[in-house]
Amino acid sequence: MTATPSRVFVARLAGIAVFDPAGDQIGRVRDVVVMMRPAPRAPRVLGLVVEVPPHRLVFLPITRVTNIDAGAVIFDGRINMRRFQKRGSETLALGEMLDRRAELADSGGEQVVVFDLGMEQSRTRDWLITKVAVRRTGGTGHGHRWAGGGRGARLGLRRRHGETLVVDWGAISGLRVAEEGQGAANLIAAFERMRAPDLANVVHELSAKRRAEVAAALDDRRLADVLEELPEDDQVEILGKLDVDRAADVLEEMGPDDAADLLGELPSDQREQLLALMQPEDAAPLRRLLSYADDSAGGMMTTEPVIVSPDATVAEALAQIRNPDLNPALAAQVYVCRPPNETPTGRYLGTVHFQRLLREPPPTLVSAICDTELDPLRPELQLETVSSYLATYNLVSVPIVDENGRLLGAVTVDDVLDHLLPDDWRESGMEADPGTGVDAEEEALRGKE
Repeated sequence: MTATPSRVFVARLAGIAVFDPAGDQIGRVRDVVVMMRPAPRAPRVLGLVVEVPPHRLVFLPITRVTNIDAGAVIFDGRINMRRFQKRGSETLALGEMLDRRAELADSGGEQVVVFDLGMEQSRTRDWLITKVAVRRTGGTGHGHRWAGGGRGARLGLRRRHGETLVVDWGAISGLRVAEEGQGAANLIAAFERMRAPDLANVVHELSAKRRAEVAAALDDRRLADVLEELPEDDQVEILGKLDVDRAADVLEEMGPDDAADLLGELPSDQREQLLALMQPEDAAPLRRLLSYADDSAGGMMTTEPVIVSPDATVAEALAQIRNPDLNPALAAQVYVCRPPNETPTGRYLGTVHFQRLLREPPPTLVSAICDTELDPLRPELQLETVSSYLATYNLVSVPIVDENGRLLGAVTVDDVLDHLLPDDWRESGMEADPGTGVDAEEEALRGKE
């Protein structure tokens, strides 16, 4: 391995790009696989877990990595595309070791929390976890200090939430046994810039214990975003481990269509309990959505499209679709309706696509430019009809109205795709291609003691 720093901290590898020798990116680092060894021997690094499109996790042996720097990992171009499966003798450095509590061996059992791990290459060319970055759970730092030499040598750095230290692997104890109530703040910090679908893929691959700990550490909005991207089994499992009051809060943060789909997977008594705990204005649209068949327009729609009154201006409509939290498909058009402006609205009048808004002077009234030629759909129409309608008119969403012409919601193209794809489509993209064969070098590395 050339041009690689003598020490690499694994949390800094999270999410960085992986390139082949030609400079083509093949994926991103999601974790580091290590093998724990009897004390006092340091854990050995076996390789990296790399996510390659579409959301497939594969194993890259550390022996094939030729360079690691602050922004990239480069490997020799050979990688087995079988889906990564963690073995019983293996530990994920990010997923399982961050946030673990341990004791400083030379301080009378002082408690610390792990927030990073440092790996270094030995004389035998093996990569080992030699350093552990920890934060004292009590006490405060007093500037920088260096205590040189010896087993307990460490560098102390001042931090607001307690002193942080980088200690030798042999200077701590307690990391070899799984811990209950581990927490997940440092794991989440390692992936804080990750998009919700990618973080959901990371969460999906964790153990049930770590999934629950991550869910407990995420704020309600971020957890809601992640839940929307997870398979239904994971959604139900995570929601079931939350306190019921918090579960209701998270459901309020989810998109109404996703929240209704999740509630539909729960037993009726649990569903009613959660709906009763939610704010009435949040629970009401979910109850409406749950009254429709799952594969109908009503069951697929969201109840929060962008709605403007006929006297709104182009400038006001553009201001609404600039909301960065809007789904791109919902932000592609506004629906013009008579008051009230929340579903179910007053009479639906028409639609204005954002491209039309961009072409018109800001003071123009939306009622003067709305498209009234395409008829809206009724909530009882089935998936096949809705998907055909979207395809026929090249639309990204379609309004859904009741028998009185009031807007109930909108079905977007991604809602339709969710129902057209197989139930396990979120997981099927991560499955390995059949017949990829066995990688002898990988097997030798992962079987080496």
